[in-house]
Amino acid sequence: MPVDQYIGGIEHAVLHLLYARFFTMVLNDLGLLKYREPFKRLLTQGMVIKDGAKMSKSKGNVVDPNHIIDSYGADTGRLFMLFASPPDKDLDWSDKGVEGCYRFISRVWRIVHKYKDLYKPGVQLEDGDARVKEILDRLAEKKALRSLLIELHRTVKIVSFDIRERMQYNTAIARMMELINLLYQADEKELDTPEGEIVISDIFNKLIPMLSPFVPHVAEEMWEMLGNTAMLVAHPWPGFVEELSVRDEIEIVFQVNGKIRSKANVPQDISQDEMKKMALSDARVGEFTSGKEIMKVIAVPGKLVNIVVK
Repeated sequence: MPVDQYIGGIEHAVLHLLYARFFTMVLNDLGLLKYREPFKRLLTQGMVIKDGAKMSKSKGNVVDPNHIIDSYGADTGRLFMLFASPPDKDLDWSDKGVEGCYRFISRVWRIVHKYKDLYKPGVQLEDGDARVKEILDRLAEKKALRSLLIELHRTVKIVSFDIRERMQYNTAIARMMELINLLYQADEKELDTPEGEIVISDIFNKLIPMLSPFVPHVAEEMWEMLGNTAMLVAHPWPGFVEELSVRDEIEIVFQVNGKIRSKANVPQDISQDEMKKMALSDARVGEFTSGKEIMKVIAVPGKLVNIVVK
């Protein structure tokens, strides 16, 4: 003691949490304990609600997960429950997101199978790795691959923080979904190069271990598919290169009267004036401003440009 992490439902706030703190403080006042709080961190988890009532055995309104497991597998059921809501919020139970989680797992499986021949087990870039500078130099002229590598390391940084510090598993899953979408959009010819092999290998060596806590069975199968002999469950959590976790470019949106009409990737340090010029010269934006009087152009640094017309 003190315990590193306390997790409990709101109904335990009096029946356990208050009493545990009370007795600890009494023992501290008596000089028998050196600390006053029994728990270093607290997470109060939300309720699962079904048909307007708390799901519980006594009410008889529990959901049998077997129909999800039989149709989609245990990993889909596990991912669905973790993705459906933040753990500290109440969850209104609905099966609607199950199919989407199953499709995501299937997409990851297909992408790993598709690029498994490009995979190199030892390629995993972390802070202090002497290869980082050399690899960045090789990717200097391959902006798409460099951007993909940056998104990978941003993902590792965000997912690690969401799991360890925030306990927001749904946002961690969402971030990994975004990375898979980017990998699907990548140019196959660019990936099928020596530099592409580095990027693919680093992605698989980081993404699959990050997925393991959420979809352990499928993750182990993909890990073995890549030729790894040691079990993934014993593999260390992936690290990231701080230098690679910062985007060279950011995405901004162009709006006309508050509605998004176009998007653009721009340098991170772009000025507001340059943002306005890009928005006004954008062909898609031009379709909605042509023949109209521009009343105002509002630029929010690093986010958006809104053109007000009448």
